[in-house]
Amino acid sequence: MATLTVDDLKKIKEKTAPEMAMRQTRPTARITVHIGDCGLAAGAREVMKAFMEAREQAKRPDIYLLAADCIDPEDCANEPKVTIQTEGQSPAVHTNVTPEKARELMGSML
Repeated sequence: MATLTVDDLKKIKEKTAPEMAMRQTRPTARITVHIGDCGLAAGAREVMKAFMEAREQAKRPDIYLLAADCIDPEDCANEPKVTIQTEGQSPAVHTNVTPEKARELMGSML
């Protein structure tokens, strides 16, 4: 087993600092991408990636991204679906979300 040096530990700390900051930040919004079978087939994975990239570019660890299962198995035609809940607001469900629409939604939150 290799021994870690102080420099190795510093590099690990620098690499994980953004993730640790995110865990310690109180969320001002929660974005849930519903990634069931139909959502995956309709592009939910790309939608999640778009949200992740937009959040990282905006440097907004206070916006939590979550993956969840389908919210309405009878409504597969409107996938991918995204639920956005901001502080003090009721959740809003968005349907037929594309990566472009995900970036627009994130932009409207900034």
